[in-house]
Amino acid sequence: MSNLIQNEMMKLLAKKRLLIIGVIVAVLIILFTYAQYKQAEEQREKLGTDDWRTAVQQQIIDIQNRLSSSRMLDEWREQLQVTVKQQQYYLDHNINPSEPGAATFTRMFIENASSLFIPLLVMIVASDLVSSESSQGTIKLLLTRPVLRWKILMSKYITLLLSISIIVAMTGVLAYALSGVVFGYHGWNAPIITGFTVEAGNVDTSGVRLISQWQLLLMDFGLVWYIAVVVGTLAFMLSVLIRSTPAGMGIMLAALISGAILNNMVSSWESAKYFFMVNLQLTNYLSGVAPPIEGMTLLSSVLILFVWWLAALIVSFIVFIRKDVY
Repeated sequence: MSNLIQNEMMKLLAKKRLLIIGVIVAVLIILFTYAQYKQAEEQREKLGTDDWRTAVQQQIIDIQNRLSSSRMLDEWREQLQVTVKQQQYYLDHNINPSEPGAATFTRMFIENASSLFIPLLVMIVASDLVSSESSQGTIKLLLTRPVLRWKILMSKYITLLLSISIIVAMTGVLAYALSGVVFGYHGWNAPIITGFTVEAGNVDTSGVRLISQWQLLLMDFGLVWYIAVVVGTLAFMLSVLIRSTPAGMGIMLAALISGAILNNMVSSWESAKYFFMVNLQLTNYLSGVAPPIEGMTLLSSVLILFVWWLAALIVSFIVFIRKDVY
């Protein structure tokens, strides 16, 4: 098995997929760092101060002005009302929700990248692990070896898990290293409030607790890795089922993009909570963002994603073991 895994990793590195992904991540982080720096500068000029309390108060005023519009959708109105209550909670307890520093930038970047950007990066690796060899005919060389089929597929899946771990870790390291040049390498021990519960537009603060930012970062990275594994396994399944890599990537791309759209439109479609793409924003539960469908919780989303992961893995192995190769 170790030789098979080593062989798969060598093939993956030869394609330079991870290097390309690293370059893409680095470029985007530089762009987002610059954008956030310019935003902070404009806010400083607008308010005439660096006091975070003044900035939060201005955010509350801006949101309240938006809420006065009669054309706003009920779902957006509810989320903005929740945001106002959360921001007021920060003011009342004298806690800066956006402590400056590379650690804060890393947390915000990884949270925003969890449901679409990182899954797309994982899809680049997972979508052709099997399909590319099937279309090129090289899979026949592997199957002629005196090795069981399930071991061949398992080596590919373990390679995928290693690649996912590298992608998530690389994203975190690059985000911290590059943003720290502008914002400074600090903020690990900044106080962060978590535990907000949102029900019917009301914010329940009974479960709120104060933790250090490094603790929240660990939880965020754990959830992001879990999301990436689920999406990667689904893309892996398509790679087994479909010989065409572009077709598999197209299906996964459509599913991920539709998930981003559905999150803003499915509040009244309760059965949509069983779609994997509606449950990808796990980090939102930590920050108290209202779920797309009322009644969804972190535990329910994790369990639904687990069912999708298990089903995809079972289908992948059954099909690969039984299908004819031609």
